[in-house]
Amino acid sequence: MTALTLSTSAAPGLRADAIVIGVAKGTGSRSGDLVVAPGGEAVDKAYAGKLADVLETLGASGAEGELTKLPSPAGFKSPLVIAVGLGAEPDGGGYDAEALRRAAGVAARTLNGAKKAAFALPVEDTAAVGAIAEGVLLGAYSFDVYKDNGGNGKAKNGKAPLAEATLLGGKPRDAAHKAALARATAVSEELNRARDLVNTPPNDLTPAAFASIAQEAAKEHGIKIQVLDDKALVKGGYGGILGVGGGSAATPRLVKLSYTSPEADKHLAFVGKGITYDSGGISLKPAGHNETMKCDMSGAAAVFAAVVSAARLGLRVNVTGWLALAENMPSGSAVRPGDVLRMYSGKTVEVLNTDAEGRLVLADALWAASAENPDAIVDVATLTGAMMLALGSRTFGIMANDDAFRTSIHEAAEEVGEPAWPMPLPEHLRKGMDSPTADIANMGERMGGGLVAGLFLREFVGEGITWAHLDIAGPAFNEGGAFGYTPKGGTGSAVRTLVRLAELTAEGDLG
Repeated sequence: MTALTLSTSAAPGLRADAIVIGVAKGTGSRSGDLVVAPGGEAVDKAYAGKLADVLETLGASGAEGELTKLPSPAGFKSPLVIAVGLGAEPDGGGYDAEALRRAAGVAARTLNGAKKAAFALPVEDTAAVGAIAEGVLLGAYSFDVYKDNGGNGKAKNGKAPLAEATLLGGKPRDAAHKAALARATAVSEELNRARDLVNTPPNDLTPAAFASIAQEAAKEHGIKIQVLDDKALVKGGYGGILGVGGGSAATPRLVKLSYTSPEADKHLAFVGKGITYDSGGISLKPAGHNETMKCDMSGAAAVFAAVVSAARLGLRVNVTGWLALAENMPSGSAVRPGDVLRMYSGKTVEVLNTDAEGRLVLADALWAASAENPDAIVDVATLTGAMMLALGSRTFGIMANDDAFRTSIHEAAEEVGEPAWPMPLPEHLRKGMDSPTADIANMGERMGGGLVAGLFLREFVGEGITWAHLDIAGPAFNEGGAFGYTPKGGTGSAVRTLVRLAELTAEGDLG
């Protein structure tokens, strides 16, 4: 990953490939004007205070994500100035953290192949240090493992990610600034590891391979781990996971990761859907819907990254992660529509559609998590296409059995820059899952399918336990072009929300 440093050096004397500054759309008395954001004063001064005019001549407007390059002024040791748009200038107060994060991400993506860049974006508080650092680290991400790069870490085009970034205005001796940098580094490294997992081809990332990666990380960071293989799952009666994984030669796993703090008095459980490849099973997906189904383990990747982040940050909260890992394939041993599975909870489920498999593996993991009676459970899953139809490709849905908890998660997601939206659990939709054969069917009414899936999962949460469900089907995998600090492919959606939830719980600020 890109190496980060803090510096109070002046931009003109800093040796770097580029100086990154922010520009914005003026407000108030400067409405309609392009303004140079704090941090770019030295560059503006070198242009005799006319930098905004020069940038406007080049077409810059200050719009969020817009990027303009121009030669550095005389006397600068960096040859290039990159002006990146921050959107509207704040009307009082500092720049929004997410605007800084996205601006830094856009610049970092543009600087592939550079050895060093200086980021002179507005550092008006500690939060800005963390946001800019996150934007740089997440924006500089690339996944080139499978390209013909000769093992040199470079993409096929010969450009490695930005090697080093200096955050100007960040104080290297300030404890709060150093802590913000350390937090951003830990969370971003784990989020990028989640992206790597999502992007890894399914022939390499089987359930067993995922479990092995988790074991290595657990050993490195002092996390207790338990892996149940197919034999242990049979012995334990995990009918949902076994049913989904029964059609594949790559046998399923249930991984439990436990981070404990001696100072903790709260316990969170995170449960992740980990379908390492989803063909739909016997209810085979149609052509054109299979190509990205390596991403169906994004929920498990997010949970894994969040638990490791909590350990690296030393949060004063106990966090248990459950990774329900299986490959959903059609074969002579695959579960069939009409089959009845006896779940780990003892309930029976009539399988009406084998492509509604994520809720089956989650159901077993939710019941296992409930057995430990945590203060709250949050599951994360690329669960339904219906949620994408409702909220699009960049927003995840939040359902919960407690309105206040759902609100807290929504606020945490918005705080860290992950678009989310609270969704209901309408009781009238539950009847559609009544089965004449079993306790419940895995399908209900077609309309409101994302909500139906949430209602199904609720059936497997222990009585009296606060629970929420995050359906990240939309934002987990970006099939379009990169934007902000979000790359094409795996995004690491929900990692930062889960980490923030853990932090708020540790601080006593979450219910």
